[in-house]
Amino acid sequence: MNAVEPASALSETVRAAAAGKMPVWAVAKPKRREHVARVAALMREWAEALGLGADDVARWAAAGTLHDALRDADPDELRREVPPELRGLHDALLHGPAAAERLKDEADEEMLDAIRYHTLGYAGFGRLGRALYLADFMEPGRRFDPEWTASLRAHMPREMDAVLREVVEARVAHVDGETGSVHPLTLAFRDAVTEGAP
Repeated sequence: MNAVEPASALSETVRAAAAGKMPVWAVAKPKRREHVARVAALMREWAEALGLGADDVARWAAAGTLHDALRDADPDELRREVPPELRGLHDALLHGPAAAERLKDEADEEMLDAIRYHTLGYAGFGRLGRALYLADFMEPGRRFDPEWTASLRAHMPREMDAVLREVVEARVAHVDGETGSVHPLTLAFRDAVTEGAP
């Protein structure tokens, strides 16, 4: 008699996203879908390089697919969907929290946090959240400083902590220079990332 493999705990939505399929409620233009595919590919590559199990590789790839599922949706509609403490976010930052709300019965908390805070950063990120924050920033289709981001990708995932420190510092400096105001969640994330750094 053959042993029966346990059924995967991943939801249908997560399994479909791991295969590159966005949910029916996604609002993402073709260019956004191309970006999402590149992020998902990086996430899968890094998860495999870390030797994660099949379900975790799928979760990482799915997070890449789902993180911008609502990026092209109407911000006024998204604002009504996000928790009250996040309703004051800039229009361009609402898509992560709104997608996490729609996925709350479909994904685990680590994955939801990764999607919810992928634009801001979050001190409570696990490895998946940190990787998504980096993949979204460093995917090869991004046009800003392609040589720098390519050099950062070359150090992933084996030097994730060092790459994350460099990226977080650069992003905080950029936002501070542009607006003079960095979101408290981002500052707490920077502090968590740099804590104990050499």
